[in-house]
Amino acid sequence: METQKCIEKLYTALQDLDAETMISCYHPEATFEDPVFELSSKKEIAGMWTMLCKRAKEFEFHFDQVWADEEKGKARLKAKYLFSKTNRMVYNNINARFKFKDGLIIEHIDSFNFWRWSRQALGFPGILLGWTSFFQKKVQRKAYKNMKVYIPSD
Repeated sequence: METQKCIEKLYTALQDLDAETMISCYHPEATFEDPVFELSSKKEIAGMWTMLCKRAKEFEFHFDQVWADEEKGKARLKAKYLFSKTNRMVYNNINARFKFKDGLIIEHIDSFNFWRWSRQALGFPGILLGWTSFFQKKVQRKAYKNMKVYIPSD
């Protein structure tokens, strides 16, 4: 199935830290959402993947259970990396869901336990506050600000 190959292409490119190939998997009207990012354009998605690929340290990524039909798809992901701000190792289990248009990803939603992630990535502040929406919004604002630098200009 063309859409399943699209997911496999996306994540094989992520294993290679190849943001350009990853971006090619998204429809021009694509959106992305996870507990850290809520992106409403392909340009923002490009900025996020470019940032994550360029800043990756001690990065390992695996994916499996890829399934897709013409309209939707899913995959299970495991990421291990050094979080650059704190130099702490993060092990993240992610469930990815997709919707497709014209064989490309139009909607990408990743879900993972934000509190678990924040405890690993941020240490004590994540342990203490990672379960609060206030803290999650603060992390989202900081991540978006960092990502804006990587958004391609036309």
